[in-house]
Order: sequence, then C-alpha cells, then structure tokens
Amino acid sequence: MKKIMFVCHGNICRSPMAEFVMKKMVADRGIGSEFIICSSATSTEEIGNDIHPGTRRALDKHGVPYSQREAVQLERRDYEKYDLFVGMDSANVRNMHRIFGADPDEKIKKLLDYTNRGGDVADPWYTGDFSATWRDVNEGCEGLLNVL
Repeated sequence: MKKIMFVCHGNICRSPMAEFVMKKMVADRGIGSEFIICSSATSTEEIGNDIHPGTRRALDKHGVPYSQREAVQLERRDYEKYDLFVGMDSANVRNMHRIFGADPDEKIKKLLDYTNRGGDVADPWYTGDFSATWRDVNEGCEGLLNVL
C-alpha cells in the first residue's frame, strides 16, 4: 500500500486538486486499492473549509470526481503514516521540513519534479488561473504515477 499526502499552503486549491486527480488516475488504471491518497495544508488559514469553487469547476470540467471535505493541517506525526509528501511549491517543501523537523527518509518531494520542467505548481489563489494549475497538477500526477 502506497500512502501519498499532497501538500499546499491552505489545502483548498492545489493539494485537493492533486489528491482527486491522482485518485482518478489510479482508479482508471485499476490500481486504486493499492493507494491511500490524501491532502493537507502547511498553514491553519483555511482549516475546516471545503475545496475552493475554482478547483471544483476545474475538476468538474475534466470529469474528475471529488467529495466534500474540510481542509486539514499537516502534523508532525503524519511523517510516520505516509510514504511520500508531495508539495506544490518550494515554500510548501520548506514548511514541511519545518513541521517535521527533518526528512531522514527523503519522503518530501515537489510535484513538478516529476516532470521534465520542474518548478512550482501555479497558485490560483493569487493568479485566479485554475487552468494553469490544472495543467501543472495533471502533468505532475502523470509523472509521479509513472515512477510509482
């Protein structure tokens, strides 16, 4: 069982998008039962809030199922529960290191490191461009799934 936690700042835009995209990808390949896929935030700003409407629209547009959920914060104890923590940008990676204190098992990665271009997933909170975020997340999840 592979346990993956996608992480962004607030857990309402990018990380839940990646969570549901990856869940669909593994389900479509018939390997969904081999994974536990979740998402969380490095901040407390959006705790308890549901997915951003722009994320819901992007998922709907691309036929990705999702469920109502509440944003949760990443906790130090999560390090032992998951095999991989996938941050959306460099700030998320830095904050995960702060929350965990260390990464002795090298579980912390950045989503676009699983692509040929690297970089940070576009943050629609600031840009309003959920299509760019969709492109980044979809490409990153495909790349990640190809190495799992």
